[in-house]
Amino acid sequence: MKRILLLTALCLIIFNLEAQNSSFCGTDEMHQQLFDQRSDLNPGIKRASEKLSQFTRDFEKADQAKGGGPYIIPVVFHIIHNGGPENINDSQILDAVKQVNLQFRKLNSDTNEIVTPFKQLAADCNIEIRLAQLDPDGNCTNGITRTVSPLTLIGDHQVKSLIQWPPDKYLNVYVCNQAAGLAGHALLPSAADTIPEWDGIVMQHSYVGTIGTSDFFRRTVLTHEIGHYLNLQHIWGGNNVPDYYYLPVAQSGNCAFDDEVDDTPLTIGWQNCDLNGQSCSTLDNVQNYMDYAYCARMFTQGQRTRMHACLNSDVANRNNLWTIENLTATGTLEGNDVLCSAKFEANKRIVCVGEEVTLTDVSYHGIDSRLWNVPGAILSSSTDSIVTITFNSVGFYDVQLTVSNEGNNVDLIENDYIRVVPSTGNEDGIYESFESENFFLTQWAIVPSNNDMNWEIYENTGFNSSQSISVQNFSTSYNGVFEFISEPIDASGLDALLLTFDYAYARKQTGASEVLQIAVSTDCGETWTVRRSFYGNSTLSTVSELVTDPFVPADTTQWKSEVVNNITSAYLTNDLMIKFKFDAKGGNNIYLDNIRISHPDVMGLSLMDQFELVIYPNPTNEFLYVKIPEEIQVEGYKVVDLNGKELFSEVLRDQEDYFELNLGFLAHGMYQFVLQTNRGIIHQRFVKN
Repeated sequence: MKRILLLTALCLIIFNLEAQNSSFCGTDEMHQQLFDQRSDLNPGIKRASEKLSQFTRDFEKADQAKGGGPYIIPVVFHIIHNGGPENINDSQILDAVKQVNLQFRKLNSDTNEIVTPFKQLAADCNIEIRLAQLDPDGNCTNGITRTVSPLTLIGDHQVKSLIQWPPDKYLNVYVCNQAAGLAGHALLPSAADTIPEWDGIVMQHSYVGTIGTSDFFRRTVLTHEIGHYLNLQHIWGGNNVPDYYYLPVAQSGNCAFDDEVDDTPLTIGWQNCDLNGQSCSTLDNVQNYMDYAYCARMFTQGQRTRMHACLNSDVANRNNLWTIENLTATGTLEGNDVLCSAKFEANKRIVCVGEEVTLTDVSYHGIDSRLWNVPGAILSSSTDSIVTITFNSVGFYDVQLTVSNEGNNVDLIENDYIRVVPSTGNEDGIYESFESENFFLTQWAIVPSNNDMNWEIYENTGFNSSQSISVQNFSTSYNGVFEFISEPIDASGLDALLLTFDYAYARKQTGASEVLQIAVSTDCGETWTVRRSFYGNSTLSTVSELVTDPFVPADTTQWKSEVVNNITSAYLTNDLMIKFKFDAKGGNNIYLDNIRISHPDVMGLSLMDQFELVIYPNPTNEFLYVKIPEEIQVEGYKVVDLNGKELFSEVLRDQEDYFELNLGFLAHGMYQFVLQTNRGIIHQRFVKN
């Protein structure tokens, strides 16, 4: 008989239809860390483990598995985020709850794929999770909280110190960017009884539900973790408490152990879906939710009984979760729904004419009817919980939702919620100086963000102008993505296209990992192709030194100008869209100005191209010669290294046809020659031999 796992964790197979590549957990490290940190609690954990084991054996002998209505477990999802993709929307949480309940109630459609020898063993576990409707203070809630913290990037037990609802009343699920390097991890009741502040489940966001940042193939991970929460071991077993002994998956010696469930055959555990596998001489239950294979379909009758025993034991207070008193206190008692909020989400908020938008009603609670109103749109339905809408005209559109419960109504109107842009362009270029916010918003659309900040017009700071567009990112630790996109441009009649812009950015610390990208799309933003990337610790920085205060460019020397010249003929369509994307990592502020998109001749950039070609010789051994056409007025120049550090500079007071630089003192390597002209900053890399 094995001793019970203290800390269990799942790192399921990461895969797709084309290839199944496995990535497994370091659960031994997690267990060892726990014992190292809390060894003083080992005696208490051992007592709780032995108590629950004895209770489970007695419960199984008496065959007390519950019939009738299901055990209801109130659940709260804590989204621990730093402004990144882990800040998943409510719809993904609702989908995760749905998937768990389908699987625990044996209502998942793929049960027909269970291999014949195990079909009769597959169990309706008679267990459901239900999102809390009342928080610990009795206030209305949708069972979802959101907390900003960089701890999301770690996802270990520390996140539970940020927020935890009483674990004797709620199952706490934490959704993070990372889950200590795993897909998810959970405490078994014996450990949770001794360390209640660590009770709960931590999930990596991309393994929650089937939509949003997750996918259909990862839908069983949360079910697996709830199995651990209810005292199920991995199907091959585990010997982890109290002296710590880790039993890894797929080891031949695993046949000597079991999972303390009679109807699950001995197995070494599987990392792939071999339905004919007989690792311990009998057919393995590879499709079990507690295996590591990617084809889980079932729990067994024995696992059902073991989880019911856990729910009737006072170890970790699992027996309090489903009581009528607790269901009433958490608002999860059937039929006690109270309507308190109208809320909806859209899969996209910037679309082209004729493109579909999906609206999802995430109002709470107990909605028995609803009415959508989107003036100017064509709706697939006005009363369904999920509807699609299309638009035949450009513009901004309001969305209104009225929801009802037993005659009570709640209404929500979001003004200008959807922006519809043309499906094809009506001009062959854009010049954006950001001097007029109204003009900017007719040509560009800022993609809505879940963060408090986004791109915004910044006054009194620009490149030779009074305004620019900026993300004021200094005072946060967000890992957020901020984007704005152009309306479609008709570039179908052009044989070439250039994009130029000015930008300013300073690093707050070494190793800055922020990125600015310029991407293009020819399918109304469904897919994007990156054309240029600028990285925080190198090409994005426009000043060489670190700036530990909020960065505001002091003068034109702290700006750079860039030319994107690789928008090839494949993108010269009548529906070309441009996107500027800033991937913020809690660094410093960024500014953009003077975006020009057009044919080189229209912008006068053919002269710049010609000018760049007459910096010679390149590479150079000593002298670098620069020829200046009459059409360009030069104000000065500087030579910088690739980190942006200025090596020397000169102000040119008299216009000359050409000048020469003696670079004999420079070390071997690559540098940038930067020229300040009346057409902006132009820079060209050169090599010193």
